[in-house]
Amino acid sequence: MMKNNFLKEIEEKLKKEKEEIEAQLKNLGGMSGVNNTFPIEFPNFGGKEDENADEVSIFTDRLSLGVNLEKRLKEINDALSKIENGTYGICEKCGSKIDEKRLKAFPTARYCVKCK
Repeated sequence: MMKNNFLKEIEEKLKKEKEEIEAQLKNLGGMSGVNNTFPIEFPNFGGKEDENADEVSIFTDRLSLGVNLEKRLKEINDALSKIENGTYGICEKCGSKIDEKRLKAFPTARYCVKCK
């Protein structure tokens, strides 16, 4: 069983990162794809060919960044759920305890070093 202080430290770190990611997604105009929580809007610079190319380029960049941010947000939410239900720090493959050093470096780790 993990120490309460360690779990509180990890939980605070995850919640802070979650807030930062949600703010980034909102600043992007959100995200479209994974769960449509933060829909990304297509920019509109005008009707000229070069303006259209810029719109597509910016949208593609935003979409790619949004997908990565939302993937990270899901990992964080999964880890927070595990803390809440008492399964945090347990390897999903072998069921053994994940080393605290690994969790401190990678708080969303789902597997122990051996199974990774």
